[in-house]
This record gives sequence, C-alpha cells and structure tokens, in this order.
Amino acid sequence: MTHPLIPQIIDLATPVAETLGLEVVGAVFHTNQNPPVLRIDIRNVQQDTGLADCERMSIALEPELDAADIIPDAYVLEISSPGISRLLSSEREFITFKGFPVTVKAAEPESRIKEWKGLLVGRDETTVYLNQKGRQIKIPRLQIAKVELDEGKEM
Repeated sequence: MTHPLIPQIIDLATPVAETLGLEVVGAVFHTNQNPPVLRIDIRNVQQDTGLADCERMSIALEPELDAADIIPDAYVLEISSPGISRLLSSEREFITFKGFPVTVKAAEPESRIKEWKGLLVGRDETTVYLNQKGRQIKIPRLQIAKVELDEGKEM
C-alpha cells in the first residue's frame, strides 16, 4: 500500500528533477525503519542514470522537502536509480535491448500461442520483431500483453 504522503512528495520532486534533466519514476516511504527512509527513484532522460545524478537530485530536493515540511519527523532521504526493469515499454528500452533475449506474452489467454521467446530485433507502430534461431517472426502489438527481458538466458 502506498504511503499517503507519496503523491505530495512526487508532486514536489517532479519539477526539481525536471530542472536537472531527470524524471521521477517512483517513490516509497519505508516507515517501518528507524528512522524512516524516503526512497525516490529517478532516471536520467538523456543517458544512463549514475551516482552523480542521484547526488544532484538529493542536494536539490532536500531543501525543498525541508521547506515544504511534509514529513514532520526525522527521516533518511535516499535517491536511487530504478535499475533495469525486466519489463520493456519505452521506445528507448526497445532500442537499448535490441539483440537481447526476451519473452513476449500474449494478451489473449485463449490465444493458440501463450508466449514467444527470441532475440529482440525491434518494434514499430504495429509490430514487435523477434529472431528465433535465425528466423524473424512478427507479432502484432495488439496481441501483446507485455515484453520482458530474459536476463541471463541465451537463445
């Protein structure tokens, strides 16, 4: 369950991130720790997110959070990168992971084929393309529920 302060925190953090060329991709407030930990995940929109990005965001966001006084008690602010998600969704991710092994899951559970596995070739407006043992297959995007990386697997 999302902490009730998260929407306010994201509303405050988003413009700060944008001024730094970053985007806020999520936030979690771990109140079960002492002191509580507020973790905000960011992504650099131009390149891979690095430690310097997290540091810049922390330095810029901390005074904004203090001034807004949203969190009344002591807490630890942690800025991090979301890392590599297994789920591919953005155009950038489809370009970045071209040639990587993926699983494409069918949107229709009654479909004859439940999933396809292969190396990602790419996608366009209507189709996702996979390489299955040297043969290119085309999967209409309307038939796709999700495309996931198969980390550590060779095709």
